[in-house]
Amino acid sequence: MWSRLRRRFLGFKFRRQVPIGQVIVDFACMSRRLVVEIDGRHHLGNSQDRERDRWLAARSFRVLRFQNQEVLDDIETVLDTIQNHLGHP
Repeated sequence: MWSRLRRRFLGFKFRRQVPIGQVIVDFACMSRRLVVEIDGRHHLGNSQDRERDRWLAARSFRVLRFQNQEVLDDIETVLDTIQNHLGHP
């Protein structure tokens, strides 16, 4: 994922392992307040993740969560979803 986001994905700058307040997120586009999290199976239904998402949302961040397998199997669909949330045509 980082290899696709790191070089200004669609003109937007993403950072990796970004501290935002008390949490560290996988990827963030700060100009669009968009967080992208890539999760393994242990995150399914995780209440701590839901709390983190609420905390970030309260600070005007949108959080997109994808499973590892989604990224491995169909990264183009994942990138399309990110593109849609960036507001880029």
